Amino acid sequence: MGPQTIRVILSDDHPIVRAGIRQLLKIADDILVIGEASNGIEAYELTIQLRPDILLLDMEMPKMNGIEVAKRLREEQHEVRILALSAYDSPDFIQGILDSGAYGYLTKEELPETIVEAVRGVASGKHGWLSDRARKRMLALEEATVNIEALLAELSQREKEVLSYIGQGCDNLTIAEFLCISERTVKNHASNIYTKMGFHSRAEAVAWSWENGFVSAPDSKA
Repeated sequence: MGPQTIRVILSDDHPIVRAGIRQLLKIADDILVIGEASNGIEAYELTIQLRPDILLLDMEMPKMNGIEVAKRLREEQHEVRILALSAYDSPDFIQGILDSGAYGYLTKEELPETIVEAVRGVASGKHGWLSDRARKRMLALEEATVNIEALLAELSQREKEVLSYIGQGCDNLTIAEFLCISERTVKNHASNIYTKMGFHSRAEAVAWSWENGFVSAPDSKA
């Protein structure tokens, strides 16, 4: 093992997946797998015992999921750099994993082409390393967020208040009572909102508010 060897712990609850990743990593002469874990507790304990450079961490594991492992290691200030593995590529999910303490994120769909690159990238100190697929998803989220912010910037503060009540399912009379204004004024604000935001109906305004997090959608279990 040379002085620049990257020491890796591999964690995934599927033996076949672990075997496939192990073979991919063995191709690289600067990467050494020093331990394997089949659940989150094993991944955590092996990391404490062996102190690897990289913990290749599956997010969906039994006993302790990947996010819990990452948060615990971060809270205890361990120096290991976590490269997260997951079948999911939802931008919110990816951001949550990075926020939990992971240095990088790799989707399993593109694993063969990028696993070695990802391990090297995270080992070199690249915080926020993303695979091409994950990066595209995150860029799409950022662009959508910018568009939402631009749309909302067109609304006055009062119009934003009215939109928030519309999104919560309130009728015009109820909104008027909450804001201590006339129902006619609420209708005028609503009309301005629809024009500026490009809504064609109240239902569209409600759906937009839920989908973009402007208001919380009602709990379907309630």
